[in-house]
Amino acid sequence: MIRRMLIERRYTDTDACARHLAYELGPDLRIAAPLGLGKPHGLLNALYRLVAADSGRSMRLYTALSLTRPQPAPGLEQRFLGPFLERHFGADAVDPQYALDQARDALPANVEVHEFYLQSGALLRSASAQRSYISQNYTHVARDLAVQDINLLVQLVARREGPDGVHYSLSCNPDLTLDFLRQVQSAGRQRPICVAVVHPDLPYLGGDAEVAQAYFDVELRPDTSPPLFALPRSPVGLAEYALGLHASALVKDGGCLQIGIGALSDALVKALLLRQQDNTPWRRALVALDPAGATHALAGRLGGLAPFETGLYGASEMVMDGFMHLQRGGVLKRRSWDNLALERASAAGQLNPATPGGHYLRGAFFLGSRELYEWLDATEAADPDAIDMCAVSNVNQLYGNHPLLATLQRRGARFFNTCMMATLLGAAVSDTLEDGAVVSGVGGQYNFVAMAHELPDGRSVLLLRATRNTRGGIESNIRWNYGQTTIPRHLRDIVVTEYGVADLRGKSDSECIEAMLSIADARFLDALCAEAKAHGKLAADFAIPEAWRRHHPGHLREVLAPFQHKGLLPKFPFGSDFTEVEQRLLPALEWLKAATGNWRGKLRLLRAFCRPGKAVPGEAEALARMGLDAPTRMADRLQRRLLQAALRRQP
Repeated sequence: MIRRMLIERRYTDTDACARHLAYELGPDLRIAAPLGLGKPHGLLNALYRLVAADSGRSMRLYTALSLTRPQPAPGLEQRFLGPFLERHFGADAVDPQYALDQARDALPANVEVHEFYLQSGALLRSASAQRSYISQNYTHVARDLAVQDINLLVQLVARREGPDGVHYSLSCNPDLTLDFLRQVQSAGRQRPICVAVVHPDLPYLGGDAEVAQAYFDVELRPDTSPPLFALPRSPVGLAEYALGLHASALVKDGGCLQIGIGALSDALVKALLLRQQDNTPWRRALVALDPAGATHALAGRLGGLAPFETGLYGASEMVMDGFMHLQRGGVLKRRSWDNLALERASAAGQLNPATPGGHYLRGAFFLGSRELYEWLDATEAADPDAIDMCAVSNVNQLYGNHPLLATLQRRGARFFNTCMMATLLGAAVSDTLEDGAVVSGVGGQYNFVAMAHELPDGRSVLLLRATRNTRGGIESNIRWNYGQTTIPRHLRDIVVTEYGVADLRGKSDSECIEAMLSIADARFLDALCAEAKAHGKLAADFAIPEAWRRHHPGHLREVLAPFQHKGLLPKFPFGSDFTEVEQRLLPALEWLKAATGNWRGKLRLLRAFCRPGKAVPGEAEALARMGLDAPTRMADRLQRRLLQAALRRQP
């Protein structure tokens, strides 16, 4: 039986709404909530409290990416992050309590939380989260959720009243809600009670994201709402910039773009903007990184070196700040239409985009800074067709009602995703460690990799830092083998590190290994080469070219220093949420954290602690910001000395 009705209940009191839902649904709550921004933390917390207080009740929550504010450790981390977190997120911010409890394995026995994507690295030590994690492709979640007998769906929405009544926008999260409820209907199952939780600051986006009042059964419009969760903007280092410069040459004018989030994506976006707006310096930086011309050769075949004339079309599961910057910079501008005739005319250059409108960005969910949310709101008001928020099935796959149209819209597609590690044979590790511990999740990565292989001119590009810092020292992220992989070797395509581009598509195993060695850190080349030879996958007489021996951080600093000094590669390419004093503190605190990771670092730290040297400019302001300008307790004086040692260290 499928139940449909107009909204029967409207609430302004969150606890009263929770009590009503608990009464209507009985003792067993089986809840679905969107990933990321669209979760109504207040209502979920109220339901969680009701269940936790009554052992006769149970709650099973299906969701993903439960966003919580960082929980700083006592000491210098708390001194730095405490004031920043309150300023950035707001004193009245609300975390999902179930997520905080799950992180410390303190969920009540009558509560289960199942997520298919975790906040990266946040739940590695949570046994309950690791046991309850569900490994799924993003496009399979709605299908699998439809058989879980969900009786309650809760979602943050935007609300608008017009001449034809009240409408809601699924705004940040049409991704799974649309697909899930369609799956429920097609299966003839009982539709869950659907609750619209109105947030006044959520951008109202039309198109597929807009639904009629009858779509929901209950409306909760609290008198006050906490601020929307906004991601702090991350710093970008030289290794990331090198990687972004290589990757930006692979993008084809007039093509389609998918990008993720984080420093690697920010570096790619900044490099694309340099290609568009400062093309000569961009080319010089690329030559400095690529004197042998390997990336340039791929650019001639797959991407380009010129600014974007036609521009790019964005089709990405996640809409993030990078797309905003690309649109403002004149890169994201190719329009697309959900009409095969118009799309064919556009591809043939026979259509004036100003005449029929169209969208230049399609996404399934959005998450980013407050600036992004304001941009989305302003864009919707000025150009309602520009951004199409829709179901994830319409973004992450080609098959469906209009495969020909979907293929044409994604012409020249470059799907950029990040991974943690890759093997010499081209498999990628993106979500799980060798012992099975889940770092994040598959999400849509497999979808985009597979889609790239199906498109006539599509390519999957995995971005990878060549090394990582661990407690044991520096390790290579390029391995011979690894116990868990996200992308299998038979779907290998393009891998990019700070040292270059490895085009693996159609290559033999030995050719693939050589290509991966060519972008590895020089410190690990001999060991990787020897292992490949030991397994019979590389010719015994293969010799490592001398040019690859220059692949180390010192060489990157040397060749990119002139561009850094000219301000082309800023630490925060799109502005910072940190004050100038906090930006001076960040490198010192990062150095301290790295120094405590292994015995060599601890020895350096001990020497610096004993002989910190002379005060540096800005030190007094930094100590005052950390509340260590006049310490009285012994513990505080020790923290002051550690911080001074870090501030005064020699680069």
